[in-house]
Amino acid sequence: MGASDNPAAVSVGPSSDLKNDPKSVKIDITGGTGVEIIWKDLHRSAYSFVYLRDACPCALCDDEREKANREPGDPPKLAPGALPMFKERARPTHAEPVGRYAIRFVWNDGHELGIYSWPFLREYCPCEVCRPVKS
Repeated sequence: MGASDNPAAVSVGPSSDLKNDPKSVKIDITGGTGVEIIWKDLHRSAYSFVYLRDACPCALCDDEREKANREPGDPPKLAPGALPMFKERARPTHAEPVGRYAIRFVWNDGHELGIYSWPFLREYCPCEVCRPVKS
């Protein structure tokens, strides 16, 4: 697993399944653009950091999403009558590989429990092919 020469990007090596196996992974923490994965079957996934934070797969976030009837990646809904508060845009302060099967982020809100496995990231790919726009 190697890191790119660019300190703004982190690269993570491959795992083992063709569909759920990344060919390349680029995480642009400094530029804040998000994560780009090219899978071995040549499908391309691009995740914004906001989407990934809202998709956190940890038990705490999963429970909160389930109670609010949200899918991973769906933003939290405001309570009726609540005014939106300023909230800093989600971005990781650190990212690291977890073995050869996942990525873990430390988020600017202090959260760091989610382990984003390759199968999870592939299942929740936000592209139009994987997640057709709801009408």
